[in-house]
Formats: sequence, structure tokens, C-alpha cells
Amino acid sequence: MFSRTCGRLVLGLFVRKQSAGYRAPHKAAARSGSSSTAFCKQRAPLLQRSTCVEMKQHVPYQISTKSASRSTVDPDELKKFWSLASKWWDERGEFAALHAMNDLRVPFIRDNLLNVHRAHYHGKPLAGLKILDVGCGGGLLTEPLGRLGATVLGIDPVEDSIGTARLHALYDPELRESVSYQACTLEELTAEVEGVGEEQQFDAVVASEVVEHLADLETFAFCCSRVLKQGGSLFITTINKTNVSYLLGVVVAEQLLRIVPSGTHDWEKFISPVELERLLESNGLLVQSVQGMLYNPVSQNWSWTNSTAINYALHAVKLGDDPQPDQSEETTSGPENHNTAKHS
Repeated sequence: MFSRTCGRLVLGLFVRKQSAGYRAPHKAAARSGSSSTAFCKQRAPLLQRSTCVEMKQHVPYQISTKSASRSTVDPDELKKFWSLASKWWDERGEFAALHAMNDLRVPFIRDNLLNVHRAHYHGKPLAGLKILDVGCGGGLLTEPLGRLGATVLGIDPVEDSIGTARLHALYDPELRESVSYQACTLEELTAEVEGVGEEQQFDAVVASEVVEHLADLETFAFCCSRVLKQGGSLFITTINKTNVSYLLGVVVAEQLLRIVPSGTHDWEKFISPVELERLLESNGLLVQSVQGMLYNPVSQNWSWTNSTAINYALHAVKLGDDPQPDQSEETTSGPENHNTAKHS
């Protein structure tokens, strides 16, 4: 108890000393000229099973996948999440902070999509939109997006996590026609989506607390671009690569307060907003907004902040021939406006 109290005091002191937030510049991005099919096949996965596990219930996206030789998946990261696969829906357990994060990331996704797609339906603001949730785990973010009316496909390479997600979704009849899951990697799915055509592409891709666990970020960015429709949105939440993020995100959160299991994060895999923007731009994705996020372990709540020194949320749009959203009207869901959405 004493160590947890001291840890919280340390956390509070460092939070007050965070640096000023990063704001993404709005500039044109160069698109990748490489062959998408060849690229994804070269970077596809080493999995214990070579195909996606098909659902035993209704599947809006019935897509089979193929194995290849390389992957975004880090085998060491897989081991971590295999052991936690049954604990996703324990709101007081290892994933408590992710449950609380929905208070920020769900409105962030919803509001920015409503800015891009003006047509919406009362009570189901995301109806008619297809969303891919990459690294969905047990479905903590997949389900609320489905309740907002979107048709959501959650994918994850950990089959036990997908099993947990499917089982939990069965308890809510509202999700049967809107949410589905597949155990596969992003690059496996990308190869099949490209083979089927644009009708299988997505209006949005979500990767929340995922990129800091991947083995190949360039493959991730490339494949996100390939599965998105022209003008589609990419949403990422992740951890910045700073000294303070190491102290608070690894030392305090994992070793002192044990907010997340020890060994969950590798600081070397963290990425700054500037580096992430550069990577996305090289794959035809223009960053629209970046907003800092802050977790308070005392209240167990997340809040928006001007600092991106620890956690941040990012919204990017795939460039193409279609008109892009008016940047002057872009919703950031930041401290000033994250509660101003017309729909809940």
C-alpha cells in the first residue's frame, strides 16, 4: 500500500512537468509506389496456424487469408497476450486502464468520422460505415463502435483473445449483425482485401495501443493504407518515446503501481508523433490531428492534455482523388470539444 501511494505521488509530480503538446503540420504526402500485393506477401506472418480462424456466427466480412514469410507480429509480444487472453473483460484487472480509455478514444473516433461522413442516423451515428479494429484483443473497443452503428471487424493474431471477444459479444444481441472477429494478422487480411476489390475496403482502421507491440511499423502503415478506402480514416493511440514515458509508462505503471502487467511494454518500440507522421505520410496517409492523453491512476480516469509526452491519439486520412475533409473544421475531440458531439 505504501509503495502504491508513493508511486501515485511520483506520477502526479511528473505529470505536472510534461512538455508542450505536438501539433501535426498539414502538408501533402507522397504515396508509396511499390507493388502492394508483393509487399504484403513479402512481409506476411509466421503463425502457428497459417489461416484466419473463421467465425462460427454471423460474419459481415467472410475473408479467408493466406500465410507467407514475414509479419508485423513479434512472437515475444504474442506470448505476453496469450497469458492474458481470458482477462480482457475484467474491468478491475490488468486491462482496467484500457476500459477507462474508452471514455476518450470512442468519442475521438466517432467525432472525427462524423466530420468526414456527414450523413448519419439518429442514435446510430456510425451506421453504414465499415471499421477494422486491428489488434482488437477481447473486443474492448470493437463492441462500443458496433453499438454506434458501424459494422466492425476485429482482428488479432492471438486466437484465445478472439475466442474471448466472440464469447463476450454473444451476450449482447445488438452486436450480432454489426460485430465480427477473425484470428489473423493485418497483412494476411490485406492480401485478401486487395484481391476482392474496393467493396471490401474499410471506411476506417483503428489501432489502439497496438503499434508499440509490433515488429514492423512500415508494413503496418502500408497495409493500413491498402485496406482503407480513398478518404478513409486511420486512428491510432500509442505511447510517445520520451524519458518521461519510460519513467511513467514502464517503471511506475508496470513495476511500482502495477497498472499493467510487468513486461507489457518495450520502450524501444515506442514512437514519437513526428516519426509516426513521417511514416504514415510515406504511405499516403495525411495526419489531421494529434492530441495528448493522460491517465490518472488515483481516479482511474483518462483526460485530454496539450502534452503528448506520454500517450497520444492520432487521426490520419488516406489521400486520393476524393476531396479531403476541411482541416479548418476537423474535430480533434481534445479538451475543448470532446464532449460537444451531437450523438452519443
